Amino acid sequence: MSVTITSKGQVTIPKMVRSKLHLKTGDKLEFILHQNSVEIIPIGGSVKDLKGMVAKPDRVVSLDEMDRVIREQAG
Repeated sequence: MSVTITSKGQVTIPKMVRSKLHLKTGDKLEFILHQNSVEIIPIGGSVKDLKGMVAKPDRVVSLDEMDRVIREQAG
């Protein structure tokens, strides 16, 4: 999918992208520059929008185990 930059440096975000990201008029976006690309992230969504972003772990790790690993890695 491609867009054209206007003489004012503006682009129209394609409807499919706006729908997928649940964007509406007045929403704010964050642009994150990578070496050869740009990541666009909506700002100010609901906490519910985060559901499913991080995969569930293969196993549950206790706080004691986390502390032990942190101590081992630190020293």
